[in-house]
This record gives sequence, structure tokens and C-alpha cells, in this order.
Amino acid sequence: MVEAPLQTSDSQPTGRWVLFVSTFTTVFLAELGDKTQLATLLLSAQSGRPLLVFVGAALALVSTSLVGVLLGQWLSRHVPPRQLERLAGGLMVILGAAIGGRALVQLLPS
Repeated sequence: MVEAPLQTSDSQPTGRWVLFVSTFTTVFLAELGDKTQLATLLLSAQSGRPLLVFVGAALALVSTSLVGVLLGQWLSRHVPPRQLERLAGGLMVILGAAIGGRALVQLLPS
């Protein structure tokens, strides 16, 4: 089931908060336990400089988020929403098949 994109109006403070909380929750849950978190855990443990690791990791996440936001804004101007949903869904299927295929190859006896 495809959900409609979250529409908000700048004149409605409630809409802004819904978008903010939705974005924060989505990104927070997606990042828990991923490679980036494990890498920062190791860097912090090895360096003994957790504040520097935190600042570096935070700036990297902000930078990659900015790229995503700018690319999303550009795509929304040049690609119809329905086509964009299909492209994103297709990309997720391709990535899932590729990752699943690699996992199967590693599980099979040599």
C-alpha cells in the first residue's frame, strides 16, 4: 500500500510539527544499528575522543541529509509524484534483491 506524501502548510504550526516528528522518527529508527553507528562506536572506542567523533559523525549525517533534501527537491520539480514513487519502489526492490543475493551467495557452501 502506497501512502500519500505528507502535505503540510507553512501557516499551520501543527503540520510543521507532524512533518518534523515524522522525519526525525524515520531517520532515527533507520540509523539505529546501521554501519554508520557501528563505525562511530568503534572510532570513539579506539580514539578515546568521543566529542570529536560525535562532531565529525554529526556533520557527516547533516551533509548527507542535505544532499538527500536537495536531490528530493530537484526531483519533485522534474518528476511527477507517481513516477517518483515507482522509481523509488523499483530502486528498493533492486537493492533488496542485490543485498539478498549477496547474502545467499555467502550462506551457500563453497
